[in-house]
Amino acid sequence: MISEQNWDKKLNICTSGRDDSLEDAHHFPYEPTPYTVLGRLAESGWIRRENCLLDYGCGKGRVCFYLADRTGCSCIGIDFSENFIAGAKTNLASCTGSGEVSFFRESAERYQVPKDADRFFFFNPFSVKVLQSAVSRILESWYAFPRHMLLMFYYPSDDYVSWLMGQEALCFYDEEDCSDLFPGDTRERILAFEITV
Repeated sequence: MISEQNWDKKLNICTSGRDDSLEDAHHFPYEPTPYTVLGRLAESGWIRRENCLLDYGCGKGRVCFYLADRTGCSCIGIDFSENFIAGAKTNLASCTGSGEVSFFRESAERYQVPKDADRFFFFNPFSVKVLQSAVSRILESWYAFPRHMLLMFYYPSDDYVSWLMGQEALCFYDEEDCSDLFPGDTRERILAFEITV
């Protein structure tokens, strides 16, 4: 098994490091999802070759590169930051992993969800207000092209969980516990919700 430190090297990408230069009331700092957590997600069975994953607040693209390589899914990353998308595209040019990956500079509030996207990943990229708009766009896509959709939330905030649990269109689907990876932190989990309209 490849260690956490070596995945960037294996995939020939550079996604490490935290960046809070664009942080404001609605957009949170860039912090890549740990590879150990992504490993759990890849092994969960929630994402398969036939799925298309949309990563909200993709930053430099780690989630897309890793999950496309491990599961064979296609992956789309969006981010409002021109610099992060430039970094993701630089990584795309050098990546040695497999899978179909693309990146777009777009805000979650305005992004038109493609009809083949059916898996959605969030690592607290923005406020609940922006999340509400993003989920509205996902629901619009579902109404236009009904399909089984899973929305996955890593390290969800209490605000996220409270809002998600109150949505009639969403139903709790499953949980992937990651607390053994980072002991003592009860937020170390991935929550999955499905659309049940």
